Amino acid sequence: MTIESLNLVAILAAFFFGALSFLSPCVLPLLPGYLSLMSGFSSEELKSGGASTRTMLRVTGLFIAGFSVVFVGWGLGASWALPGTGWLVWAGWFVVAMGAFIFVTAIWNPKFLLPLMRERRVEVRPSRLGKFAPPVMGVAFGFGWTPCIGPFLGALLAFTAADTSTAWESVPLLLAYSAGLGVPFLAAALATNKVLAGFDAIKKYLRPIQAVSGLLLAGFGVLLITDQITDLSNWFADLLSNIGLDSLSEI
Repeated sequence: MTIESLNLVAILAAFFFGALSFLSPCVLPLLPGYLSLMSGFSSEELKSGGASTRTMLRVTGLFIAGFSVVFVGWGLGASWALPGTGWLVWAGWFVVAMGAFIFVTAIWNPKFLLPLMRERRVEVRPSRLGKFAPPVMGVAFGFGWTPCIGPFLGALLAFTAADTSTAWESVPLLLAYSAGLGVPFLAAALATNKVLAGFDAIKKYLRPIQAVSGLLLAGFGVLLITDQITDLSNWFADLLSNIGLDSLSEI
């Protein structure tokens, strides 16, 4: 099995796991801070709806573009640096391990995992960067490590590197992951006060969401190991064909 056979299913999975990465204790609670630093508006202005929607969309789009470039670069690098084919099962086991890590750290903080649970971020000073602050912050975000995003991204990189003969096919998968992570940022930019209020309401559920995310990621790894994801892709393609959307099954 190769990435070519996965088509829309793999891209949808990448988008879905990108969205789950956003709904994590490492990202969602920091959203007001990110938006404030990128835009120059205070947290109070953002929550009251006093921020310019045009400005928010511009800076958020540049921020997303910054980390998307980094993620795509990671994907291409992983595909080119790990030559050879036929090790997708090993990639599947790595995906399972990353899912297990996310699940375990959501409910328990074992000492032997503490080094991986520490966040490592590239520090930038937006006040000194001016109009370049949003994309530079995005690049710094992409190069950082958090125990919530790192395992998802690592699992996706292992998956995309499983067939190095099609390195460029990592691009749509990493872009899909970036989109899943970035769309909630754009939603916040469009309706900052309402979205922030909605996100505040689900913060108390972040740990359960993280635990479920880990189980789902591990389940995706099991599908890779057992070669069932191809069957899932074929079933999904047949479903699209039956409802007249067969053109979507080829990306």
